[in-house]
Amino acid sequence: MADQTHVLFVEDDDVIREATQLALERDGFAVTAMPDGLSGLEAFRADRPDIALLDVMVPGLDGVSLCRRIRDESTVPVIMLSARADSIDVVLGLEAGADDYVTKPFDGAVLVARIRAVLRRFGHANGGAHAEDPAPSVTGGPLIFGDGELEIDTEGMEVRRAGEPVALTPTEMRLLLEFSSAPGTVLSRDKLLERVWDYGWGGDTRVVDVHVQRLRTKIGQDRIETVRGFGYKLKA
Repeated sequence: MADQTHVLFVEDDDVIREATQLALERDGFAVTAMPDGLSGLEAFRADRPDIALLDVMVPGLDGVSLCRRIRDESTVPVIMLSARADSIDVVLGLEAGADDYVTKPFDGAVLVARIRAVLRRFGHANGGAHAEDPAPSVTGGPLIFGDGELEIDTEGMEVRRAGEPVALTPTEMRLLLEFSSAPGTVLSRDKLLERVWDYGWGGDTRVVDVHVQRLRTKIGQDRIETVRGFGYKLKA
């Protein structure tokens, strides 16, 4: 398991859990599968997996609450599984700190592709050894915005607001780097999905909207502007 990417999979449906575990293992992942949120939290703390795959509706501790508990302790990537694409649970999961979600029922190949896309952003290779994750094209020393209120160290991957460190998840950091690479330039939701979430296909723009809102709460509500009908931009 040491040289494989380790997936924590929490799903209460026995058939889905066993079938998905077998499919992921065939693709080279090491999988710990748990039937409820409490056992999932215990497994997370014991095994420290590379990625967590959480069903929203699991007993004991639901998937959204489990995501919050994981996010309180770690920046490990989290993908939520939701039975309805239009469910409020999707937004709740993203607000809890999930990096992406997949709608059930899902095709195994689509699930694997989404897992690998997240892993590439977080610096892991496909189902196995770790690899370097190419960062957005931001180079040089610290970037300063708002008369010094916001400072982004693009080499140390650290952010400070009014001199105080800001804790960002890797997805939030990549999103901020995309904005800071072109301050004042409007970036569409589709472009951000492509660059930050590695979607070569269409995706749900709610993922972008929720992450922008989370980022705003950390770096300042007025730092990222909404340009209606087009997207978002970072104030230069």
